[in-house]
Amino acid sequence: MTLNLCVLTPNRIVWDSEVKEIILSTNSGQIGVLPNHAPIATAVDIGILRIRRLNDQWLTMALMGGFARIGNNEITVLVNEAEKGSDINPQEAQQTLEIAEANLRKAEGKRQTIEANLALRRARTRVEAINVMS
Repeated sequence: MTLNLCVLTPNRIVWDSEVKEIILSTNSGQIGVLPNHAPIATAVDIGILRIRRLNDQWLTMALMGGFARIGNNEITVLVNEAEKGSDINPQEAQQTLEIAEANLRKAEGKRQTIEANLALRRARTRVEAINVMS
């Protein structure tokens, strides 16, 4: 038995295929989803989506927050941004992480600190998506 997984951003369909299992980062922690999972709607955190494909290979995807709906062996993930780990340029991701860390160090005031922390979480997620692949 399989799951139908669809990962959507405002601009494109990132993934639309059958899978065996996923591990999803939610605002309350990670959840694993196998066929016949109980219906649920949840907020998706900035984090990694792990997908076990039909050939038992794992694929990672960096998700930048949104929502997921699970039911009847169908999973729909609506997120602000999503990138497959294999599509992320490692040098660019590392450079973005270093810039985000520097911006957090020099952030002044609450707003700049919050924005810098979010940018840092997004950058770390992209680097993690690559590192999980290796």
